[in-house]
Amino acid sequence: MPTNIDSPLARRIAAFAFLVFIFGSTFWVLSPFFASLAWAGILAYVTWPLHQLVNRRLPGRENVVALLMTLGVAATLLLPLLWVMFAVAMDVASATAALKQLATQGLPPLPTVVRTWPGGEWFAGQYLRVETDPVWLRAQIEVFGLTDAASLKALAGGVGRIAMKFGLAVFALFFLYRHGDELLTQFRQVATRWLGESARGYILAVGVTVRAVVFGIVMTALAQGVLAGLGYWAAGVPAPALWGVLTALISLIPFIGPVVWIGLSLGLLAQGETQAALGLFLWGALVVSWIDNLIRPLVISGPTRIPFLLVFLGVLGGLNAFGLIGLFLGPVLLAVSVAIWREWLVHARSEQA
Repeated sequence: MPTNIDSPLARRIAAFAFLVFIFGSTFWVLSPFFASLAWAGILAYVTWPLHQLVNRRLPGRENVVALLMTLGVAATLLLPLLWVMFAVAMDVASATAALKQLATQGLPPLPTVVRTWPGGEWFAGQYLRVETDPVWLRAQIEVFGLTDAASLKALAGGVGRIAMKFGLAVFALFFLYRHGDELLTQFRQVATRWLGESARGYILAVGVTVRAVVFGIVMTALAQGVLAGLGYWAAGVPAPALWGVLTALISLIPFIGPVVWIGLSLGLLAQGETQAALGLFLWGALVVSWIDNLIRPLVISGPTRIPFLLVFLGVLGGLNAFGLIGLFLGPVLLAVSVAIWREWLVHARSEQA
């Protein structure tokens, strides 16, 4: 039986297929730039109050305000990043030389005083096993890739790709400052049309979560990296800037940062630097970890009204699923899910009442 192509069902199917084709193709075209666009959106949202303040000071000059804000955000991010990259490059050179020497000569002998410490006999036994197995030690050092020229070239290529994404994010940031109000209004209208008035609550949950994650995870990780780097420098740890950057990166995952300064404290202890090891351990336990264990949960769980466990799982799952941008996408998705869940609970209670 032939189908009527002018029937309402056929037209709906054709329209649906056309929309799927158009939006699917658009998604495919823009997919390589999603990370940069997402970073631009996050930067624009976090700095939007400052943008509004500058806009009130310079009325009628939207292009100038957008340009000033873009240059200001880029300089705020780029100048410290360049300094850190320069310091890390210097530290990587010294760390590479130290690792090569360690791979050829092996670990230094463990001071005898370590055996008198609680658990010292066990630690000395483990250290002796590593010291007497140079092949295993060399294999572990090669994991870092600092002794392999090919790995260093791949690392340089990765840095170049990150720089290109950063440039694209800055470029998109200007247009978000310039047309952000219009885009947000249009997004709210479309979301309200498809999801009803509940969309306003979902958008609010996304905004609050992004701001809480930025200040609760990123800022605390940077603070931990700076404080830990100062502790490494004071304790005489080689390449303190490199270890500080690694601490900041690892601290993006809650409660994982102590792995770095505890390991460095044990390394100083193994070299006979007892006072430096004890000082670094106390500095990490009393100062660096205090930020991780107290400030981070308060900053995140307070505004979002989401249990910190869900935020923690959102960070881990987001990093695993989406990469670095998942640091924000994971908690945001959970925040929207919690908002929908609470809305369902409200409707269920009202129906029961």
